Amino acid sequence: MSRALTNALSEGAVQAEDSSVLFYDLSLIAERTKELAEQFPKDTLHAVAVKANPLRKVLAWLHALGEQDNAPQLGLESASEPEMHLALGAGFDPSHVVFDSPAKTLHELRFAITQGVHLNMDNMQEVERVDTILKDLGHEAKSTFGIRVNPQVGQGSIGATSVAAEYSKFGVPLKTFRKKLLEIYRSHPWMTGIHVHVGSQGCPLDQLVLGVRSILDFVEEVNAATDGQIRIFDLGGGLPADYGQKEFQAPSFTEYVAALRTGCPELFSGKFRLMTEFGRAVHANAGFAASRVEYIKPQGDIRTAVIHLGADMFLRKCYNPGDWHHEFSVCDKNGALKDGPTRLYRIAGPLCFAGDLPGRDIALPEIEPGDWILIHDTGAYTLSMWSRYNSRAIPSVLGYKDEQASTGFVSLKRREQPQDVLSFWE
Repeated sequence: MSRALTNALSEGAVQAEDSSVLFYDLSLIAERTKELAEQFPKDTLHAVAVKANPLRKVLAWLHALGEQDNAPQLGLESASEPEMHLALGAGFDPSHVVFDSPAKTLHELRFAITQGVHLNMDNMQEVERVDTILKDLGHEAKSTFGIRVNPQVGQGSIGATSVAAEYSKFGVPLKTFRKKLLEIYRSHPWMTGIHVHVGSQGCPLDQLVLGVRSILDFVEEVNAATDGQIRIFDLGGGLPADYGQKEFQAPSFTEYVAALRTGCPELFSGKFRLMTEFGRAVHANAGFAASRVEYIKPQGDIRTAVIHLGADMFLRKCYNPGDWHHEFSVCDKNGALKDGPTRLYRIAGPLCFAGDLPGRDIALPEIEPGDWILIHDTGAYTLSMWSRYNSRAIPSVLGYKDEQASTGFVSLKRREQPQDVLSFWE
């Protein structure tokens, strides 16, 4: 990371006006998608979650990766109509775009179906809406259809991102509506898929596999009653990412698929076309943020380093610091990594509330105004969750493909100007 910052500073990719810069390692994104695809059957569609990182040039990079010889089947998972447009605009064939949302309107459903994307319905009322649209279209649709089923296998360690407890706002609860779901499949033969997602980051490997196993048992029941109607199995995402915590090491794609092969061998029998929807596990480690230190404020044994990123970009970390983690490093004004004796610092963002502290009581080398604070593993669910509180501008975003070789930087998004923010509020 420090080498990338040093190179960007020396090459002029970081300008004097840049109080913060976001970096994305495009090579690492490519490596992660390759690792993912190598573990699954070749015909698996890996629909990377747009919401994790919606930058249009990153989405176009994913499309380019999928177009290479012997490339994995890459697609995008969208959770809104604009995300569908981002996916289609990046060049993906509609059949490689997945649309998930618990609040799809009639307009959005009709658009998705006429485009031919894969649609995961969220509830039984939505099934009837889709059935009506298909009848209006004379059942001439290129889309494929599944329904999201909650396996009800319990809550992970982060409640806000766990979606497979007894109650969830997502999907149809399996225990309550098992018989009704079977009836729905029988009466709607165009439903050839199923979708499960247990949660994100706080869910251990055995819980993810248990969720898939629960739905797979139901699929076998449906297929026995319908002559093999369900042929598409969407496993969702949810594999945790490694944020540098010593007490936790995230499982790899290899470990995840090995656990699936042990616990759910039928998935790999050739009876199903598999889909995945990973976002965090693909993107998180590929990004880092660099923010200049503006001031150092001493108070007793604690010093506060005031930087230019806070709860505007790190919503989850600032509002729920016990659930989310980032490591920090310090670089001098030229980007060289600093070391030496440490002291406790609080890293304060620029926003007008007391909880705007992305880092609390962290042991770091001596920090001076003009230094850079590096925030690690920011590639997912950070910029995509940007808050407009205090109307601060989104910083410049740079991409690179080889940090060691310094092959140059590409602008993934220009720094917002005051007029851009004014236009947002018009």
